[in-house]
Amino acid sequence: MPNLTIIERSPDPEEVDTGAKRSSVAEYIRAMGQVRVGALLLLAATVLAIAWANLSSGSYHGFWDTHVTLGVADLRLDFTLHALVNDALMAVFFFTVGLEVRREFAIGELTTWSRAVVPVLAAVAGLALPALLYVLVSSGSGYENAWGIVISTDTAFLVGALALIGPKAPGRLRVFLLALAVVDDIGALSIIALVYTENFNPVPLIVAAVGLAGIFLTRYLRSGRGLIYGTLSIVVWLSFLGSGVHPTLAGVAIALLVPVYRPDRREVEHALDLARTFRQSPNTEYARAAANSLRESISINERLQSAYAPYVAYVVLPLFALANAGVRLNGDILAAAATSSVTWGIIVGLVVGKFLGVFGSTALVRLFRLGEFGPGLTTERIAGGGALCGIGFTISLFIVDLAIEDEAVQNEARVGVLTASIVAFLLAALIFRISDAVKPAQELGRTLERPVDATRDHIYGALDAPLTLVEYGDFQCGFCLKATGSVEEVHRELGDRLRYVWRHAPLTRYHPNALAAAEASEAAALQGMFFEFERSLFADQENQLPSHIIRRAQDLGLDVERFEADLKSAAVAARVRDDMLDAEAMDITAVPTFFVNGKRHIGPYDAQSLIRALEESAQPQAARN
Repeated sequence: MPNLTIIERSPDPEEVDTGAKRSSVAEYIRAMGQVRVGALLLLAATVLAIAWANLSSGSYHGFWDTHVTLGVADLRLDFTLHALVNDALMAVFFFTVGLEVRREFAIGELTTWSRAVVPVLAAVAGLALPALLYVLVSSGSGYENAWGIVISTDTAFLVGALALIGPKAPGRLRVFLLALAVVDDIGALSIIALVYTENFNPVPLIVAAVGLAGIFLTRYLRSGRGLIYGTLSIVVWLSFLGSGVHPTLAGVAIALLVPVYRPDRREVEHALDLARTFRQSPNTEYARAAANSLRESISINERLQSAYAPYVAYVVLPLFALANAGVRLNGDILAAAATSSVTWGIIVGLVVGKFLGVFGSTALVRLFRLGEFGPGLTTERIAGGGALCGIGFTISLFIVDLAIEDEAVQNEARVGVLTASIVAFLLAALIFRISDAVKPAQELGRTLERPVDATRDHIYGALDAPLTLVEYGDFQCGFCLKATGSVEEVHRELGDRLRYVWRHAPLTRYHPNALAAAEASEAAALQGMFFEFERSLFADQENQLPSHIIRRAQDLGLDVERFEADLKSAAVAARVRDDMLDAEAMDITAVPTFFVNGKRHIGPYDAQSLIRALEESAQPQAARN
């Protein structure tokens, strides 16, 4: 969900709870701090690796060339520390990448073509154009086959950089870039498997296939799944290692078979009942039952993402950077890099190719109206995001070792990757600063960014009414409840001259059931009962647990089986998330927030104030007509 922080609006707009606002800002800063930590550790490890390699090249390479033997009796595996990091630990990284890919295609941004077309085309162009530019620039070097170095964006640095230098309200840009990064990773992993695999032996892959089938079937077991998943994963990894296919790809194959689904609301409520029972009668049996029920209500995919993400961000990727970023930077090496077509091919490919690929393809998609952009995903922000995509660190360095054997050329390539990443970061920072200066923060959200759409919005009143009132609200907000009375009075007064539109901005920080209520109303809307469900939610704001929502659907005569299925659908979640991202893009920090004929309403929202604002805003339009 987007990082939308909202506070309730009091009846007097001059008396907004500033304490709550300060607390929300502090919480946002802490959240962004957690995002930055992984990228900063990665950067620190990179600097340390460069310093170590230049201060003591022998000890750096000697340390990572240290051999480690794992196994018992005759069953042994011999690795260098460098290979252990690149082949084993990086399999964990690629496993988390695979989990994210699986999630995005199942319940995320890539579930429908209209939502996926923009990031998918941007990612494809961002893979192809950099590779083409690299081949053109490096032509004649003998290392044209190393074009894979420039194809991938580093997701960890991308997210961290966006948190550090991104624009105000970056929610929709962040969603776009993460979806793009998922497709980018799929392309990069496929290229590693197809282009940079040597000494292929298909026989071990038969064992891997059996292991993967076992992983798929493990979901049907009632208990003991963790041990079975772990054992089969090791078998699959060893099989990939023996086949010649890079063993890190085993992590992706395993992740794609891990089930993912949206939480079942009844299971969540059952878990909460068990937790309440434990609180009333604390003992180990109730504690275990409550913990198991809470855990099982969340999909294995999301549990594994949460469990492994800190290790990947704080251990695996920094260790990878420490083992692979140790490029020597003396005068001779820098002089060689400055004249190396490999170095310049990488810089041009990542900085120019990624920018032109991402920005150019999205410009064409926007021109031909092929996909959905949404408020906040402006041309200048996509330009900044396209520049950030030139940070190709982890997989770029990974492919340097696979594609280039000559150590001197490897150094030149690493110089190119590091230089390109720095240039891309600085270019993105410049674009974001310019775009923020062109559209200052005080202008943000003065007008309704997403026009009213009869095919999308929930509209009460005549579709062609001359007066439009749009409300962003929360079904558990007390002030939104009061505003419903004002809206009803406005409608009685203006009749068919008014169309009223509701959009979601749930206060999840204050109302834990608000998001569930918003999604339930969307599920009801699929059966043509949005406003009936809305009135029912407002009539009983204290009872909005899953069981209450299901009972409410029964009372309204909805098809309950279909209603429950829709509650779990990605489309319903995406519809609410879109409204939340719109609210963030317009800097909506209080609810209810009204837009009167497309202009933000500042001031009281009693019926007479809203009527006066509607009629006054209609006068200039009538005069122009």
